[in-house]
Order: sequence, then structure tokens, then C-alpha cells
Amino acid sequence: MLDPKTGATPRWRDAKRYLWLLGAVVPGLVGLAWILVQLTGTPAFFWIGPMMAFIVVPILDQLIGTDDGYLCESTLEQLENDPFYRWANFLYLPGQYLSLIFACWLWAGGGWLTMSVTDKIGLMITVGIVGGIAINAAHELGHRRATLERRLSKIALAQTGYGHFFVEHNRGHHLRVATPEDPASARFGESIFGFIPRSVLGGLRSAWQLEAVRLARAGKSTWSPANDILNAWLMTAALFAGLIVWFGWMITPYLVGQAVIGICLLETVNYLEHYGLRRQRTEDGRYERVGQRHSWNSNTLMANVFLYHLQRHSDHHANPHKRYQTLLPSDQAPQLPTGYGSMLVLAWCTPLWRRVMDPRVLAHYGGDERLVAVEPD
Repeated sequence: MLDPKTGATPRWRDAKRYLWLLGAVVPGLVGLAWILVQLTGTPAFFWIGPMMAFIVVPILDQLIGTDDGYLCESTLEQLENDPFYRWANFLYLPGQYLSLIFACWLWAGGGWLTMSVTDKIGLMITVGIVGGIAINAAHELGHRRATLERRLSKIALAQTGYGHFFVEHNRGHHLRVATPEDPASARFGESIFGFIPRSVLGGLRSAWQLEAVRLARAGKSTWSPANDILNAWLMTAALFAGLIVWFGWMITPYLVGQAVIGICLLETVNYLEHYGLRRQRTEDGRYERVGQRHSWNSNTLMANVFLYHLQRHSDHHANPHKRYQTLLPSDQAPQLPTGYGSMLVLAWCTPLWRRVMDPRVLAHYGGDERLVAVEPD
């Protein structure tokens, strides 16, 4: 529509533009927890991470509802080229590492307070959630071609020691998603407790094989500094060693614990994104092309903002080089009953998860059990 005064097409404005900065606020939960404990004397605030992720955000999702913003082709181009969105993503990393250092200081006895083991575990889980969401920030950066963004992706992954994700997600998962060969695609009836070990070990094995093949083609040894897995792991080793030397050995179990929490959060997201979905074989024996129907979607506003549109997962797999701000909802994709925050909790309650999700998987395939992603014989 033309502006009646100027006769020009008015420039479109993203209604969520400044909401994207909320993602960079997440690491501030660590400092906020300390402030609230100091002000109230209530150490329960060290558990602010799980409270926000699994109670507050799901409630806000229900109250605020879905993200129904409209995007057109000219809008998508405008969004793709706007540097604001890249900086909104970059800003997560400084907060991520400041919060980790601050937490180490608190675990080591700083902060002018006395923490019990329970308090330290609560803080560990909060830091782990920050690290898990950092993997999502790394996921966005790792899909970019720019050298800076790819390096920042490895830095974001260092906190959880999950550097091989940089290789496996981009060159393994996206190629094999929703097939029996993909360790990160959950099978119909598989519990989260069986999925996480299979996905972690399978993803690690796949990433190493992919990197070995890449280096062999370049005439380099698998153990060379050019190995993207090894240099990512070296970042983690250097980070952890530096923090332990700085703050003392007593922070070691909490450093390891927060990494485990972050990894479990990421793998739980993997679990719900493709649960029970399968790409079918074509007449020539190959798998059909990745489509919108091979990922579970949700379009709740608050989780979308905090997770950089990760819930619009179908469009991400169909167009992996699109930046997060341009990802679109899909009518063809199967829809989760609610946002990721609630679904993450549901995933850890296997009987309830299966009661909710198994009928949806079967309905997606018109009741034909032969099409679902069952355990391969």
C-alpha cells in the first residue's frame, strides 16, 4: 500500500525487532539470581534458570499466544540483510561467558554469602540452561558462511564441550534427518532416556567420521590442527583449565555438571523436533527430499524469541541458510500442542509424552503405522 503523502511504499517494521534482544538477556539470570538472594535472603533464587525456562516462559506462551506476524518476499530480503539481527545473536556470547565466570566465583565461595550444596546445584542448573541455549546460538552461527560467525559458533559451544556439534549438525544431521541413519532423530516409542545416549554417542561417532573423510580428501591427518572437532575440544579444555586454575579445583564438579545439563537440554530439543517422523524411500531407493512435514513445529511467541525461531524448525531444514529472523511458520508441518518449554518437561515424563505425542504421529501419517519412524530391525 502506498503512503498517501509521499506516494512511496512505507518501510516495513518488524514488530519483534527489539524483542530479539531478550535472548541476550538469558545469561543475566545468573547475576539476577545472586541479586535476588542478596535482597531477599532466599537461596531458592539460584534455581531461577529452571523456573524461568520450564514455568514462566510456558505460562507466558499460553497467555500471549502465537506469533502471527506476516512476512512477504520484500520483507524477507530486508530482514536477511539487516545487521541488527546478527548483533542480537552475537550479544549472547559476552553474557554467556561473564555469567560462567561469575558462577565460578560464587561456587568458589565468593559473592559475600554462604552457599549450600543444594544452592550450588541450583546455580549449576541455571548455568547449564544458559549453556544449552548457547548451543542454540551456536547453531544459528554455525550455519553461516562468514568465518567470524563460524568461529563464534565454536566459542559458544566451548562452555558445554559440545564442539563436535559444529560438524555433525551441519554436515550430518541436515543430510540424514528423519532417517534411521540420523542419531538425532528420535524414533516412535523411544524414551528420552534411551534417546540421549544414542544421540550423543552416535553424533560424536558420525562427526569424527565426517571430519576424517574431509581431512583425508585434503591430504591431512585426522589428528591435525585443522580438525574442527579437536580444535573445538581444545577450546573447552583451555576454558575449563583456566577457570579451575583461577578459582580452584572445587568448581570442577559444577563445571562438568553445567555442561551435562546444557547437553541434555540440547538433546531433549532434538528429541521433540523429529520424534516419530520418517522420510520415505523413493522408487530409486533414495530417501525423499527433506520437507516441511519432517519436523515438529510450534509458533508460540515467547519461546520463538528466546530461541531465535528454533520452533519454526521445518523452514530451517528446508532452507538451512536462512537466518533465524526470516524463518516462517508452516501449514504443512506437524504441530506440537504447545511451545518448547512445556514440551521439554513433557519429554521427561515418558508415559505422558507417549499419550500426547504418539496419536499425533499416527494422525500425521493417516493412521498408517508403516510410515512412522520405528526402531530399525
